[in-house]
Amino acid sequence: MSQKSTIILGIDPGTIVMGYGIIKVVGNTITLVDLGVLKPGKVPDVYKKLQLIFNTVSGLITKYQPTDFAIEAPFFGKNVQSMLKLGRAQGVAIAAAMRHGLDVTEYSPKKVKQSVTGNGNADKEQVRKMLEQLLHFKYDAKLYDATDALAVAVCHHFQDNPVLKTPGNKVKGWEAFIKNNPGRVK
Repeated sequence: MSQKSTIILGIDPGTIVMGYGIIKVVGNTITLVDLGVLKPGKVPDVYKKLQLIFNTVSGLITKYQPTDFAIEAPFFGKNVQSMLKLGRAQGVAIAAAMRHGLDVTEYSPKKVKQSVTGNGNADKEQVRKMLEQLLHFKYDAKLYDATDALAVAVCHHFQDNPVLKTPGNKVKGWEAFIKNNPGRVK
């Protein structure tokens, strides 16, 4: 009997650099499918940037056929113009997912870091290193947008993983995961 397969597309939205990460989950095994960045910042017209983001997310969905779509929520900064631009980028990415019939799940940056590293205040380098350990790959590029997006996808898996949940639907945490999966910890 074959196990159910889930493909999760994670997005770190942005109008300068947008990251994406795709994982495949079969049982308790998470495999990296793809990760990368789109650089809409090179496009001078703001609406063409948004169209590029929409088309890229649509293309990723068409190519990889994800079953789940997760996106990082914008953090609240002091620069209102930056927040508006980020919100637009997030909106068109969400619209692309919805256009393809995917449900959208949004995670705060703190929740993503907490899920991946156990520390909601972890820096981008700590997140990258933990992802390399979890998914057995090496990422040398200096653009953290791709690994941030990958972290969103992994976070989504951890939130929806029955291995990590109690009957009351509460997440037990890393201790329970390690106890239930001793072969996955090195």
